[in-house]
Amino acid sequence: MTETPNPHIVDTDTLTGEMHPIRRCVLAIGSNKGERANNLQGAVSSLADTPEVFLTAVSPVYETEPVDAPQGSRDFLNAVVLLDTALSARTLLERALAIEDAYGRDRSDGPNSPRTLDVDLVVVGDRRANDEDLVLPHPRAHERAFVLAPWHDVEPDAELLDHGPVAELLAKVCSDGGQGITLRDDLALTL
Repeated sequence: MTETPNPHIVDTDTLTGEMHPIRRCVLAIGSNKGERANNLQGAVSSLADTPEVFLTAVSPVYETEPVDAPQGSRDFLNAVVLLDTALSARTLLERALAIEDAYGRDRSDGPNSPRTLDVDLVVVGDRRANDEDLVLPHPRAHERAFVLAPWHDVEPDAELLDHGPVAELLAKVCSDGGQGITLRDDLALTL
């Protein structure tokens, strides 16, 4: 079992002496191509193997209909990972992209195309960003049941920065049709 660092402690970089706050992060993972469950477990294991990353929870797995995807796209398996880290948002994003690449993510087919693995930063502490390649909090998380439902499972009192309580956001999304999301009791990811 991984020990959760105290969020009030500031970590010191041993080489530079630079101080880095420990931030609570929420990452959404998904796959609709290849061995979907294995891809998700690989993402969890890769995140756990990342220096200065402490996984604290992994949600149940959900199967979801693809949103805004090309016709004939396979359903996604989705989950949420909670972690604590002193890494910067940019470094965490680079790690997420490297993990996607390691699992054969192909970005040449355009947005929302089928993918072996998607690792999205939803929240990195209270960090806000609006860069071309990094937007925090995730710009569509508040309207995606496949992010909100698993996040609510592992952190029922969570709040999405700038949008409010996850429970309320989930209730709103589900009242608007629910986006075809089904809990997969037969699948479980391990820390």
